[in-house]
Amino acid sequence: MSFDYGHKYTLQNVAQQTPLYGTTVVGLKAAGVEFVRIQWVDMTNTIRYRVVPIAYFEKLLDSPRPGVAIVRCALGMVYMTLADGFSPIGEYIYVIDMKTIRLCPYAAGHASVMGFFQEKAPVQGPDNQPTVSTNLCPRTNLQRIIDDARDRAGVEFLVGFESEFILLKSNNTLEAVNTHGYGINHALTSGSIEAQVMEEIAHALKDAGIELQMYHSEAASGQYEFVTGPLPPLESADALIHTRETITNIAAKHGLRATLAPRLYMDGPGSSCHTHLSIHPRDSPPPGPATAIAESQSAPPPQESSFLAGLLAHLPAITAFTLPQTSSYGRMVDGVWAGGTYVSWGTENREAPVRLCNAASRSARNFELRFVDGLANPYLALASILGAGTLGVKAQQPLTHADCSTLSAAEMDDAARKAAGITTRMSLNLDESRKALAGDAALQGVLGEELVEKYLSLNKALSEAMDAGTEEEAVARLIESY
Repeated sequence: MSFDYGHKYTLQNVAQQTPLYGTTVVGLKAAGVEFVRIQWVDMTNTIRYRVVPIAYFEKLLDSPRPGVAIVRCALGMVYMTLADGFSPIGEYIYVIDMKTIRLCPYAAGHASVMGFFQEKAPVQGPDNQPTVSTNLCPRTNLQRIIDDARDRAGVEFLVGFESEFILLKSNNTLEAVNTHGYGINHALTSGSIEAQVMEEIAHALKDAGIELQMYHSEAASGQYEFVTGPLPPLESADALIHTRETITNIAAKHGLRATLAPRLYMDGPGSSCHTHLSIHPRDSPPPGPATAIAESQSAPPPQESSFLAGLLAHLPAITAFTLPQTSSYGRMVDGVWAGGTYVSWGTENREAPVRLCNAASRSARNFELRFVDGLANPYLALASILGAGTLGVKAQQPLTHADCSTLSAAEMDDAARKAAGITTRMSLNLDESRKALAGDAALQGVLGEELVEKYLSLNKALSEAMDAGTEEEAVARLIESY
């Protein structure tokens, strides 16, 4: 008898389907598209786009490298200030990736599309061969790491996201749209503005071809969550960006502000971007009794175990990408179900930064990464996570951290933590995260030294800009920006 539960997602059954309107201009026109938003996400996790009429978009697609010219520093701006290492000189071409085209139901007649930053003319690549690829492009970097994991470590991934946010009555107030408890019925009273907004977002996601698993209220005032289904990592990050645009635009249409701020109210829980990750061998072992027994146990199988070991080894540095602002660390504390402050993992343990979910079910088993928030660029966050885990798989790194399935690390005494292999704290603030990343040569080798150097410079400039002035001014700036 099987006691599995949950839908079984595989790399085959989540393959991104071609939208009903197709990926041609004819199909887009038939769907009523008049404008296309050529969209990118910079290193500060700011969504930017150029809007082009469908007639000009058709001309771009007829060109040898369909895309638009974007100034190089578009990846490194904080407001209109350039961080050290970025220059106003030079341009990239942002090459359209038609596989990412989606309708924007929140904006009648609009569709959006992502792309890859490329050099206008070939340059010498790391292998001394000519290339137009640039590792500073977040999508390119993530795709490179995915390909390396598949080809050199024999693993592939599925990723799904939980998008938490708070609905405020306006940009200019901390007043939430309501006060409610976790999952409570009063949070979605029929006819209320918040219920209208949530239902409209749900319809828009469905119409854009994004699988919505559920939505519900969270525990903070005005806090809600949308859970979207798993996809391969690049496609999942693209879908997350479209989900965020849908949430913020529909909220704005109703006069509300949806904010991803990690923790607005210190007497309540924060908002995160919990990231669900499953690891799939490229060449799965044949089914049999031994496989079934191994999969039925809560301990990770070998590739999962090595991936987890690699991830935990680099976690203090990874948080420079996944918890990228000062405000991120107001959420990541012990005792508030946010993942805690110790490098650890645990079966169904919400006080561990890595939670093993549905351990005994072959259908629904996955890791929930609780150390990611909505301020993180999802492409860079996933690149650092998958890159670190893949290092562990390649090295067949042993997992020395025990499963914290009965107590959180913060509840243990020093001797118990040592016995469980828990010897490292998470980075407790942004400075510690940046120092950990600057000192992690192996992770830099995976991501690229130039990307890490420029990211650290930009992140420093961003924190200086975001944290300037009084606490009230910093919070207002955070809500306005994210």
